[in-house]
Amino acid sequence: MRPISTRNGFWRFLLRRVAFGLLTLFFLASLLFVLFHVLPGDPFSMYFDQGFSQQAIDELMHRFGLDKPWWQQYLLYLRNLLRGDFGMSFQYYKPAIQVVGERFWATIALMAASLAIAFGLGVIGGAWMAWRRGTPAEKALGVVALIVRCAPVFWTGMILLSLFSFRLGWLPLGGLRTPGQPITGQWSRFFSLDFLHHLFLPALTAGLFALANPLLVMRSSMLEVVKEDFIRLARAKGLSERAVMLRHAMRNALLPVVTLLAVMAGTAIGGIVLVETVFRWPGMGREIVMAVRARDYPLARTSFFLIGALIVFFNLAADLLYGYLDPRVSRD
Repeated sequence: MRPISTRNGFWRFLLRRVAFGLLTLFFLASLLFVLFHVLPGDPFSMYFDQGFSQQAIDELMHRFGLDKPWWQQYLLYLRNLLRGDFGMSFQYYKPAIQVVGERFWATIALMAASLAIAFGLGVIGGAWMAWRRGTPAEKALGVVALIVRCAPVFWTGMILLSLFSFRLGWLPLGGLRTPGQPITGQWSRFFSLDFLHHLFLPALTAGLFALANPLLVMRSSMLEVVKEDFIRLARAKGLSERAVMLRHAMRNALLPVVTLLAVMAGTAIGGIVLVETVFRWPGMGREIVMAVRARDYPLARTSFFLIGALIVFFNLAADLLYGYLDPRVSRD
């Protein structure tokens, strides 16, 4: 076991992780190809009109490469994947990556905002709960977090909609932006007051649903860290309790939370579909459900592959951040 303390060791570790991530994506792409080819039914049959001639059907099958043996389709699929070509969507008859891209950034924005709320409140709240261990306020906060976690996320979303949209009228009912709002580019699409106004309520719903995990993990980690010798040493030096908690205990207690963030960030996109449905958010989660239902395999396969790529990326980022927060972390 060698600590990541030198530049050469860091780059070797980084290259190993990147190679492992690429190998994971290769197996994921292969698995997705197999799964969508063994599903029963002909995906193209849903899009053939009764008036189509056999020649027109054969032409479409040839254009999409469905008339080739499965192994040729697999090799063609891998070759196109390396070139960034994810195939044509059966429904929209345009590149699947283009269809997903239109919804991908909306989902990323919603996911990032919800995780920022969950982990921002969770880290601060968990540290505060450990500091105030045994008090009624600490117990009440834990109970509230568990109640929100156990409640169905669509129920929480409807309660917030009823309160802030129907009754108070402070926030919009859903959607990505106000109808008729001009869009001058990607910046105005995702970085405008109107977008943030629509983003707040669905992000708060998803963030509250995910709050219990970082909150309780941070609390448990803080309770373990405060027993360490360096905490007793900091107190012996005469530092205030606030300084001990903020400058010494919290940094070391963040390590399990970083790992949790990587796991939750990778799975949040797939689990956010209910929030997107309740708030009519035009994201990727709802598109996946519609693509699978319509047997639009290139579109569904592209969506799942992008989710897998995000999981690999977030796990790599977590490993690097883990090593930064604790230099004692070592790798083989």
